[in-house]
Amino acid sequence: MNILYIHQYFKTPDEGGANRSYYMAKALLKHGHRVTMLTSHNEARKEKIVEGIEVVYLPVKYSNHFSYPARVLSFLKFVLLSKQYLRSRHDFDKCIVSSTPLTVGLIGLWVKKRFNLPYIFEVRDLWPEAPIQMKVIKNPFLKWSMRKLELRIYSKAERIIALSPGMRNHIEKLVTDVPVDLIPNMADCHFFERVKQKDENLEVQLGVKDKFVISYFGAIGPVNDLMSLIRCAEISTDLPIRFLIMGEGSGLDAIKKHVQAEQLNNVFFIPYGTKEEVRDVMNVTDACYVSFLHKPILRTNSPNKFFDAIASGKLIITNIQGWIRGLVEKKHIGFFADSDFPTEFKEKIQPFIHSKELLESYQNSSRAVAEQFFSREDLSAHFVQVIEGKNFKQEAAIRSIFSLSA
Repeated sequence: MNILYIHQYFKTPDEGGANRSYYMAKALLKHGHRVTMLTSHNEARKEKIVEGIEVVYLPVKYSNHFSYPARVLSFLKFVLLSKQYLRSRHDFDKCIVSSTPLTVGLIGLWVKKRFNLPYIFEVRDLWPEAPIQMKVIKNPFLKWSMRKLELRIYSKAERIIALSPGMRNHIEKLVTDVPVDLIPNMADCHFFERVKQKDENLEVQLGVKDKFVISYFGAIGPVNDLMSLIRCAEISTDLPIRFLIMGEGSGLDAIKKHVQAEQLNNVFFIPYGTKEEVRDVMNVTDACYVSFLHKPILRTNSPNKFFDAIASGKLIITNIQGWIRGLVEKKHIGFFADSDFPTEFKEKIQPFIHSKELLESYQNSSRAVAEQFFSREDLSAHFVQVIEGKNFKQEAAIRSIFSLSA
């Protein structure tokens, strides 16, 4: 098939960020399909071949530092430019539309109506519920219209892909006649390894020699609640812990200023980097911190760095209720620490600092979960079969791991 893949924030491993659409497109190519990726960047329009993927970059500026109105304008500009491009290029057999933002669904609705092109809608985050619960969207009419748009996008899709059981449950309550497939984010168990011996040169370079290292990777914004990690650092100054933060976002400057003002000498910031640079920091890391604000809708999230962490065989520390907490606790790959009670973190982390055997047991279990249930090869094969309209044989296995975390 000739497949149009729409993802406004397509990234390759060299660029850093989430690479799901890159790997899914590669899997489609491997199975004999042609893929055109329609995306955006902050430069002039260009088209190029990225490892067999035909990538069309539309000139739509975006930054995590944008205000909400500026973000909306960016979303709508991408829709407009995508339609302009597709008026002269519509030789496709099927369309994949990957959110967020929800507005990309407008492109799916348009190509279906104008060219009778079926689309599959991939839900990475639940919009508009997330901005509504974050009180970013307050206007009652806007809430109503966004929910109506969400329902319309779902109901017109050929199939829907959800990244977590919470997302799937939400969607199935809204639409009953569209198949909803569960394909979580992937653990790249070939790129990330379970390293039992840290690289001494990296330890010295990062200033963490002979320390227990807890790292945070990813976005630093209002929903990520990184202050919960800082509160853990504030009460742990008497422990041999170093906290490493490798990320970017609108909340980074405020976090840095707080750390400086409080003179926290156990917190270090590392520039946001490529996938290779993430792997280097993972090498010296003992545990990874995964956090979101306490909002019900955020419990459904499927954060990329969680999967990088388990692929690397790291102890997982999370403040998230929902499926991630259930999985972490029931599979013995980490622990839940309520961010409202930082002393809980201090109590729970000390056994892992004092017992190398306990730490290694949890780290080994973390890697095993990644290999058994979230391998990139298995889940990308599932994705391809969904796009091809087939049923996936390992659906039962995927359901089984999430049933443990319910």
